[in-house]
Amino acid sequence: MNAPTHGELAQRLAGVNIYLVGMMGAGKSATGRPLAEALGYRFLDADTALEQVAGRSIPEIFATDGEAGFRALETAVLGQITGWHSLVVATGGGVVTGPENWGHLRQGLVVWLDAPTELLLGRLSRDPTPRPLLQDPDPAGRLQALLEQRRPLYGQADLQLLQSGEPPERVAARVLEAIPSVLRTREAPPEQPLLLHDSDGHLTSSLN
Repeated sequence: MNAPTHGELAQRLAGVNIYLVGMMGAGKSATGRPLAEALGYRFLDADTALEQVAGRSIPEIFATDGEAGFRALETAVLGQITGWHSLVVATGGGVVTGPENWGHLRQGLVVWLDAPTELLLGRLSRDPTPRPLLQDPDPAGRLQALLEQRRPLYGQADLQLLQSGEPPERVAARVLEAIPSVLRTREAPPEQPLLLHDSDGHLTSSLN
């Protein structure tokens, strides 16, 4: 692995995982690899990890267990991933639909890789990966419906990045440029001092 190009930023992150969310075709895996390399992090594709745990492909899981079975396994695998650190994780497109998943995602930094529907469709048409949720007579309409359903959920991410077809390396560079603004928000001290009750029941800003 090459030396990280953003070592100072990696130090500020202190091993906090970065979770990439977004629709299928958003380029989460393609962007995640150069992003991880720049930070000296490891890259993990959550769907690949899920298939390894299950010993089956995602289409096979959908065929035998349905979407509910797949989502339960997805949550379990995500829970295991949160026990690790210094990861850039490309999540599955529907991970945001599970409330329990947000409890896991919130332990890290969540980045939404947004993209116009036309860009998503173009990428998916060139991708041979089977997509169970797009097995529909009208895949474009199905994709648009899923996007409308999930958009408010993706919007809960710490950071949103709208793409216009740039190469993955450029998208990763934009993520790296934007992360410090989110860290400043997280690291900022409270505007008001923390007030506690002392042994006499009075409010105080000191533990002494």
